Amino acid sequence: MKTTLLIMAAGIGSRFGGGIKQLEPVDAAGHIIMDYSVHDAVEAGFGRVVFVIRKDIEEAFRASIGDRMAAVCARHGVTVDYAFQDIRQIPGPLPEGRTKPWGTGQAILAARDKIDTPFVVINADDYYGKEGFRKVHEYLAAGGEACMAGFVLKNTLSEHGGVTRGLCRMDDQGHLTRVVETKNIHKVAGGAQVDGRAIDGNALVSMNMWGLTPGFLDLLAEGFEAFFRQEVPADPLGAEYLIPTFIGHLVEAGRLSVQVLPTGDTWYGMTYKEDAAAVRASFQKMLEEGLYQKKLFSDL
Repeated sequence: MKTTLLIMAAGIGSRFGGGIKQLEPVDAAGHIIMDYSVHDAVEAGFGRVVFVIRKDIEEAFRASIGDRMAAVCARHGVTVDYAFQDIRQIPGPLPEGRTKPWGTGQAILAARDKIDTPFVVINADDYYGKEGFRKVHEYLAAGGEACMAGFVLKNTLSEHGGVTRGLCRMDDQGHLTRVVETKNIHKVAGGAQVDGRAIDGNALVSMNMWGLTPGFLDLLAEGFEAFFRQEVPADPLGAEYLIPTFIGHLVEAGRLSVQVLPTGDTWYGMTYKEDAAAVRASFQKMLEEGLYQKKLFSDL
């Protein structure tokens, strides 16, 4: 079964010095995290890539990665397409003064007309590792309805500040029962803590790597309309439609069953500018160990 990689690449990281962190090189050859994500997805068997970006960064994005990725993917029979996230793509009037994006839920909806196969959705500036792509692809290709790559919390933390993670609770069959969005998680010796309280560093967390089907998009659109009626009036400038929160609501209401697929891979990301050096060192180590080739796509 054909599957699609949906990459949410519209955001510019406010904590990353104002730059477009998705375009920060992570190796000596100039590859960025998205190169590695596309590589791992193609290796796992995904047949299509859709980038969700903003129209105002399209030219820079195509020049920096899009055209190059299209050429690379074409050699492996993988197609590339674009969807454009716009703050005005909403089921109601734009609140006066609103400049903040509406969140990951709206980013996925921006690609609704581009999705006709099962798909995995990821953040552009996160490195997920090979195992998650392989497990999600296999689950979707076998007819699975919804899944999530579950990362070990201690493998996802930054040395340079607190992060927000969706802590997962599951039943004894590995089905998600709840996602608890937890802010300001800090890495400490021996594990992690929140506001001075220790939490389990081996807990599984969501890193926004969801395996979904086109039918899920109907639920997502329905939820966005409800979000706009119920939450936006209370916080017109700051309310966000976040995919982990929405999926958590569906799971708790019994409207969606999500299989958690544990992965032991280490997540790398550039939440803070100071993370860049450590991320580059990590990629250098993976190259030295032969996990990837310096000519990145030469092993496919």
